[in-house]
Amino acid sequence: MAFNKNFTDDILDSLGEGVFTVDKNFKIKFFNKAAEKITGHKRDEVIGKFCKHIFRSDLCFHDCPIAKVLQTKKNIYDFETNIQSKAKDTIPIKLNSAVLYNENEEPVGGVISFKDLCDVESLKFSLKKEADYHGIIGRSKQIREIFDLIDEISDSDASVLIHGQSGTGKELVANAIQKTCHRKDKPFIKINCSVFPDNLLASELFGHVKGAFTDAVKDRPGRFEIADGGTIFLDEVAEMPLQMQVKLLRVLQEGSFERVGESVTRKADVRVIAATNIDIQEALKNGTFREDLYYRLNVIPIEVPPLSARMDDLIPLINHFLSKYSILYNKEIKEVDEETIETLSSYDWPGNIRELENVIEYAFVRANKEKSISKDKLPLILRNNKAKFVPQTNFIRSSDFDKNEMIEILKRNKWNKTAVAKELGIGRTTLWRKLKTLGLVE
Repeated sequence: MAFNKNFTDDILDSLGEGVFTVDKNFKIKFFNKAAEKITGHKRDEVIGKFCKHIFRSDLCFHDCPIAKVLQTKKNIYDFETNIQSKAKDTIPIKLNSAVLYNENEEPVGGVISFKDLCDVESLKFSLKKEADYHGIIGRSKQIREIFDLIDEISDSDASVLIHGQSGTGKELVANAIQKTCHRKDKPFIKINCSVFPDNLLASELFGHVKGAFTDAVKDRPGRFEIADGGTIFLDEVAEMPLQMQVKLLRVLQEGSFERVGESVTRKADVRVIAATNIDIQEALKNGTFREDLYYRLNVIPIEVPPLSARMDDLIPLINHFLSKYSILYNKEIKEVDEETIETLSSYDWPGNIRELENVIEYAFVRANKEKSISKDKLPLILRNNKAKFVPQTNFIRSSDFDKNEMIEILKRNKWNKTAVAKELGIGRTTLWRKLKTLGLVE
């Protein structure tokens, strides 16, 4: 089915994020309603004008996202910067950027989507009371152990390596470390190491001088200089090119580096938090991740468990996302029904918490006038998923147990509620309701 231009524009206008497109000369071709709301500019005022003259961000003049995508051949995700509104107010935004190609695979322009971080901060404030630990939702034993570790290292400047599958919340753990450490009032700089080729990553991390390469039109400090006295978060660090791993190792060992194109040695006092989702032992074996760098980063290792290993947190997470989307979509849905909880509990969650959030948003959008989410609102992959728990014909009824007996069963299974549910021959939701009745969960 081919969509005409008007229909496509209508879709883009319905989005909550600002979206605009530019031609190959960086002149604005489309500007959606959310972009109008965020910037204060009307569509008719900006069409045909250079985007840098509208947004007036430092990024526009020395680090254009569209130009960067053209250079690296990789899209940019969740890049934080500031723009100016029509009223000349500074607006913090997070943007995504991609190049548009014609049928001959020739670049013809670019598209940028962006969200106002002021709105995001307001949302965070609204949800703050529900967050168990600096934005991390969780009460399971595994997560509480991470909370304890973060508290214990709050006075340390040692490097931290966070490992876990995609979607488990590694960046949230990094945020919590920053918020509790003695550098919490100093700069906290984040960079995704996988989106830059070797030469551009060197510039991003260590800066460059004018003339160091074609687009180096002026001196520019790198992230380590900007983060001096604070913390830098290196996401997907194991995907950093090997040559850059050597340079990073030097910073960790000596605290020194040179800008690209300059021989002057500079110093920076920076605490490094890194994260990766790859199989580290395999990367060390294959030589794609330097062993000496690994040991420098892995002074304090933190393993973030997949959602399937912390299913005790499923209901708190569901409640959190329901609250979040009640605010974002301005409609109130406070619960999911029992059948839906059973369905969500029996799924393996390969995409972890990020997948759970997407599922809740999908169901939330589909639930129009309902006050709770029913199973038929879930994505098809979940509705067709076979339940993990098969009731036994001779199961022991959980209602037969008082609080002390239930605690003994929990202890016997090392507080693993999945194992307890299997022993009792009941679903996790039924077990959760019993535990709640006995006052063993909140």
